Amino acid sequence: MKRLVLSGKNIICGAGSLTALAELTCRRATVMTGGNSMLKNGVIDRAVQYLTEAGAQVQVLTGVRKNPSFEEVDGYLKDVREFRPDCMIAIGGGSAMDCAKAVVLFYEFSFLTKDNVLDYNATGKIPAMRKTALICIPSTSGTGSELTRGTVITDTQAKLKVPIMTDCLRPDIAILDPELTMTMPRQVVAETGLDALTHAIESYTNHNLDDFDEALASRAICGLMKWLPVSYREGSLIAREKVHHYQAMAGISFANVGLGMVHGIAHAFGAAFDLAHGLTNAIILPYALTYNRRDPVVEEKLQELSYLCRCEDIVEEIKRMRAELQIPNSYRDAGITEEAYLAQYDLLLEHSMLGATKVNPVVMTRESMGQMLHAVYYGDEIDF
Repeated sequence: MKRLVLSGKNIICGAGSLTALAELTCRRATVMTGGNSMLKNGVIDRAVQYLTEAGAQVQVLTGVRKNPSFEEVDGYLKDVREFRPDCMIAIGGGSAMDCAKAVVLFYEFSFLTKDNVLDYNATGKIPAMRKTALICIPSTSGTGSELTRGTVITDTQAKLKVPIMTDCLRPDIAILDPELTMTMPRQVVAETGLDALTHAIESYTNHNLDDFDEALASRAICGLMKWLPVSYREGSLIAREKVHHYQAMAGISFANVGLGMVHGIAHAFGAAFDLAHGLTNAIILPYALTYNRRDPVVEEKLQELSYLCRCEDIVEEIKRMRAELQIPNSYRDAGITEEAYLAQYDLLLEHSMLGATKVNPVVMTRESMGQMLHAVYYGDEIDF
């Protein structure tokens, strides 16, 4: 038996849908965001205005960094506990949403700590219901966090990204307003879009795929292959909206199905070198697909995707698109020195075997993972 969940209570989409905040019924709302972009373009001011019109007192917390850490979550948690909101609203990229989710988790359930949260999560003892409303409004198009039941927080001491997956982290409302994506720099468009493509393809090639998520994942893949380059080159509202919708579909799919070793390796490199998650996925994706296609089921699915996307070979087409989007071909090309890579190699190998790698369609050994790490670092062919 398998239980499928497509979203929380609502997915609100369309240009201008940020105004839905004016319809909320909350008394005290905390708005959490990342750097300065949402402040500079007036989105946060507009959000505060709509919430004020709805009769809410508003707290604004800014400055969430990429790859938020447990220490950063603790810092925001102190402010939130003092304000006592009944609604948490994350506006921004995946980091802002992940941080807001973690803050809500520890705010809602005071018995949880950094040291025990994974044990509670593994045993299913985190309550599924919470009192604090959670609303996620992505300003980038890739993470899908506005529709998933998880957050990823970095343990800086262990240099490890820690996924926490529990039903209470699924947002009640996701607002997909493409207008918020219009100020994304082109490289952010590329990296987050390829993050979404990774979600969709890892879901589609996962052996846990079901009929419902097959439809979502395959359509997301075809849509992203078509519209992501247009969004990157032209930045039109229609292209940004298409990518915004397809990344959400990819998020729904992988939340139900799972991912693969792209994410296992990406989390290891991201934590070790503080790299943006979209970039880490984008570098690894074609290497992992080339390796995984030795599985006949994966190979058949890749052939199906090639047909659906009207290309000769989907993996080669991803390589071509990745070059067009100016994504480095390897981690060495991304600026990580060989000395730094080799110094972190043992930790990278250990951490790459964790998380989503455990459900990769091809079982990874330490030997095969070591070869894969060298391939994605040096840009070598997959010939092992």
